[in-house]
Amino acid sequence: MSNTNNTSSKMAVPEAKEAMDKFKMEIANELGVPLTNGYNGNLTSYQNGSVGGYMVKKMIEAQEKQMAGK
Repeated sequence: MSNTNNTSSKMAVPEAKEAMDKFKMEIANELGVPLTNGYNGNLTSYQNGSVGGYMVKKMIEAQEKQMAGK
């Protein structure tokens, strides 16, 4: 059964979309994943997942530093 009301792709802060896209490309470059704007169906789930996972890791690290006052 498919979910036609998919909210996972909606941004909580739409104004941050451009910055998040730039961040995603920076992370992909760091990891050596040949991510492009648009269709990336030629990449494996592992490649795409590694980009998203590393983005989350970096965002958590930044938030922890901010909370620690560093």
